[in-house]
Amino acid sequence: MGKSEAAACLAERGVPVVDTDVIAREVVRPGEEGLDQVKAAFGSAVIAADGNLDRGGLARTVFADPQARTRLESILHPLIRQRWLSVAEKWRAAGEKAGVVVIPLLFETGAEQEFARVICIACSPQLQSARLHDRGWNAEQVTGRLAAQWPIEQKIDRSHYVIWNDSTVEVLREQLGRVPPLKGCA
Repeated sequence: MGKSEAAACLAERGVPVVDTDVIAREVVRPGEEGLDQVKAAFGSAVIAADGNLDRGGLARTVFADPQARTRLESILHPLIRQRWLSVAEKWRAAGEKAGVVVIPLLFETGAEQEFARVICIACSPQLQSARLHDRGWNAEQVTGRLAAQWPIEQKIDRSHYVIWNDSTVEVLREQLGRVPPLKGCA
């Protein structure tokens, strides 16, 4: 949809940003509680020879089995939420006027309740699929991940602001500058 590009634009403007996709990778590094819990739940088959999580193997398992995906989410989502809440608290303590937490599954996890405003970055399904294919995902991977999410129409309906990202980065930047909580950010 363009969440990462929007976050990068805002970070360039001085808005503090934390991306839960980054946190999700952090909580499953060797030595982290998340990796230990994932291994306990799914077995050593999801651990690569170097001790890191075999993300591809785990993804194939959880996107083929909704119960496995639910089990994984019950492990990782609380750990991820704890980290971004901690970051947001640091922003508040530092007196930041605004901050952005990038959460791909915001509504699916019920996290929207933590925010004063929600910005939805959206694009057409065709462009979303093309962007995912450009990242190297095959049709099965794209279908599995999209099936795990709410339809974009529902996310749009529940958001305070919508950025339609079917155009250029320049248009994305211009739209972000119109969002009231972000106005005045460089």
